[in-house]
Amino acid sequence: MSIARASEIDVPYGRISLYFRLFAIKVTVASQCFVARISLNIGQVIVREKQMAKVAFLGLGVMGYPMAGHLKKAGHDVTVYNRTTAKAEAWAKEYDDAFAVTPAEAVKDAEFVMACVGNDDDLRGVCIGTDGAFSNMRAGAVFVDHTTVSAKVTRELYGLAAEQNVSFVDAPISGGQAGAENGVLSVMCGGDADAFEKAAPIIDAYAKICRLIGESGAGQMTKMCNQIAIAGVVQGLSEALHFAEKAGLDGRAVVEVISKGAAGSWQMDNRHQTMLDDQFEHGFAVDWMRKDLGICLDSADETGASLPLTALVDQYYKDVQNIGGGRWDTSSLIKRLRALS
Repeated sequence: MSIARASEIDVPYGRISLYFRLFAIKVTVASQCFVARISLNIGQVIVREKQMAKVAFLGLGVMGYPMAGHLKKAGHDVTVYNRTTAKAEAWAKEYDDAFAVTPAEAVKDAEFVMACVGNDDDLRGVCIGTDGAFSNMRAGAVFVDHTTVSAKVTRELYGLAAEQNVSFVDAPISGGQAGAENGVLSVMCGGDADAFEKAAPIIDAYAKICRLIGESGAGQMTKMCNQIAIAGVVQGLSEALHFAEKAGLDGRAVVEVISKGAAGSWQMDNRHQTMLDDQFEHGFAVDWMRKDLGICLDSADETGASLPLTALVDQYYKDVQNIGGGRWDTSSLIKRLRALS
């Protein structure tokens, strides 16, 4: 294989163009109903293929709205549901597809049901009951949950779904609103391998990476690792920028230098300017972060993990809430430091 060389292969579904760059292959198929993705991991080739599917999407918040849009753009038949019907109507008008007034109506005949709601109770609400998804999904369908919830409720719903002959994949996401809008989310999954393999090509519409981590609940536990790591990084960045301000340094010049070394991070690259400008309307809200960190700390109690820094940063976010910053983004930890000095 030569690097950066394009070649073409005739297959029954049409003509595939392969673009080789290092060890990654991007595949484009000239066919109206077939999509395939091939990735190469140093000797191992994984092929994913799918027909266009009938999909329901439950929950049209800042993440779900664009995610459902990417499914439509990918050619899927999409029906959306949102607790506030007006938002579902607006989505249907924008994307020229259908909306439903209950989860039960939305999931009728769907092969895949994706959910992205608020918390454990919200997820139970769209899954269980006469108007819920599970009792109205067709046998063999796959339910994919993108909500960040506890592994406990995930395993509970996995079992209830199985009773209805429905597969359940926990698939929390990372990448924020920008990642959802640009279709480059990181998706960490738990559940049965066969259900994951069915759902992965659908998820690809808005994912940069989608990986099965383990059995049911493993996706949610991986998302907790993500939030634990973010909490520490954002607090460290806040302290660094606050220190620079107090020392009379040009914060942007400081970041320009240190971001190219070991201190560099996604948070530094994407949040330092708004932090220096005292603007906190650019990402995941503090209220939601506290919800997630609460899940992290509860899970740590169950597993025996020690999370002293996470517990401390959780209390710092509580301080931010107390000064009116519940809807500010997570980088507002620097606001707390400024208030203390």
